[in-house]
Amino acid sequence: MSKKKIVVAITGASGAIYAKLFLEKLQQLKDQIAEVGIVMSDNARQVWQFELDNQDYDKIPFRFYDKHDFMAPFASGSAKFDTMVIIPCSMGTLGRIASGVSDDLVTRAADVILKERRKLILVARDMPLNLIHIRNMQTVTEAGGIICPASPSYYSKPQSIEDVAMTVVSRVIDLTGLENESFRWSE
Repeated sequence: MSKKKIVVAITGASGAIYAKLFLEKLQQLKDQIAEVGIVMSDNARQVWQFELDNQDYDKIPFRFYDKHDFMAPFASGSAKFDTMVIIPCSMGTLGRIASGVSDDLVTRAADVILKERRKLILVARDMPLNLIHIRNMQTVTEAGGIICPASPSYYSKPQSIEDVAMTVVSRVIDLTGLENESFRWSE
């Protein structure tokens, strides 16, 4: 199996726990990964600090890029990043991607992933949804993206908030194509 090059974008939607657990899981799966590039919005930093009471994103061993750094490798298709995960994905970010607005590194990278026919996974974390959100999800899906709502499952009988959030993160890991040990239905 060839190693993956993954872009992770963290936006300001509620759900910093998903980003935290996802990045921790990527560290555990590092033998399957060639490179991880991270871009984090200012709002994402604020939400992380508020929801998780820390700035542990500073301890993540992957390379971070400024949201305006259009020299980041994944701002171009020639860098051959396989997958982009936006976790959590705000409806504003989803809307900009759906309308083709590439006004920062998150939306530019998503545009590149779509145009190169690679894997874009948006972990949407808002509810309820209005018709604009639904139509934007349809547009991104028709363009080749995957909408993966942060809808936890409970059949694994999670015992903590982290366990509940990990049911979403495990599904996202599966969608990236990385080999992952997690609860499997009827196994």
